[in-house]
Amino acid sequence: MSGDDGTPGNSGYGKKAFKRSRSHFADRITADGRDGWPVEAGRYRLVVSRACPWASRALVSRRLLGLEDALSLAVADPVQDDRSWRFTLDPDGRDPVLGIRYLGEAYDRRETGYPGGVSVPAVVDVPSGALVTNDYQQITLDLATEWTALHRPGAPDLYPRALRDEIDEVMAGVYEDVNNGVYRAGFATGQEEYEAACAGVFRRLEQLTPRLERQRYLVGDTITEADIRLFTTLVRFDAVYHGHFKCNRWKLTENPVLWAYVRDLFQTPGFGDTVDFDHIKRHYYQVHTGINPTGIVPLGPDLAGWLTPHHRQELGGRPFGEGTPPEPVRAEEEVPARGRP
Repeated sequence: MSGDDGTPGNSGYGKKAFKRSRSHFADRITADGRDGWPVEAGRYRLVVSRACPWASRALVSRRLLGLEDALSLAVADPVQDDRSWRFTLDPDGRDPVLGIRYLGEAYDRRETGYPGGVSVPAVVDVPSGALVTNDYQQITLDLATEWTALHRPGAPDLYPRALRDEIDEVMAGVYEDVNNGVYRAGFATGQEEYEAACAGVFRRLEQLTPRLERQRYLVGDTITEADIRLFTTLVRFDAVYHGHFKCNRWKLTENPVLWAYVRDLFQTPGFGDTVDFDHIKRHYYQVHTGINPTGIVPLGPDLAGWLTPHHRQELGGRPFGEGTPPEPVRAEEEVPARGRP
């Protein structure tokens, strides 16, 4: 995300302690359309970067719920320029549906002169070309609970009502110390600030370890929103957070429980097939010039381990509950070979 992602030149990055911006456009797309945006197949376009952990939540949710027909997808270049997220991966450098070169153009159609950063994930109204929402915390919850009429047959319940209090509690701790904690460590401008954030990251991971040692998933015996949110940080951990953000007390591969947990999810349809390690590494190492001024992208880590057996099935659990796995990734949405193990 730009702005919320701590990219230089936006509100998340500077001499003060890193503080994640709140989503400015928090309209919701709901079944009853109470904010003026009813759920409607084909009306909206999800704009993501495969580099961004916050956007990756929406990628995973969309796949698991089978919303590909209902909610089209635009993938931005992982390397931004001074106008932020751009569609240079598409022919002629324009999104083929929205007809724009920069995501910022959809922001401008919603609010001229918006002073904040241009962030992903973003949902854009196709008929008007205007941004609807960039509320990364709410988008996936609404995909799970408001878009149910458009879910595929066999879609899992990612936010089961009976477990929501526990899911919310787990997600709150994961957000503060892990999802956002790695950024507070990475963009710290003082030693004490960095050490406090880094210690918080590993303290929370160490608290989660015994929980995941005895159960396959974070809450209940199926995949929920809580697993999606932890996964998108853990899958980036060794590739970028360990070195680039200095979260280096240990690598994820050195924690047998968490390493097996994240491999289990990675090998589950809908998770690993959305991950592009090439996009992830190029974004962090080339865009965050305040941290990595040379822009050199490291060769490692070796990705082969992501496909090794995890044995987590021995803990039981039903990945999709009463549902079924999603269909294979569509050819036009496949991650290129250079981004996969």
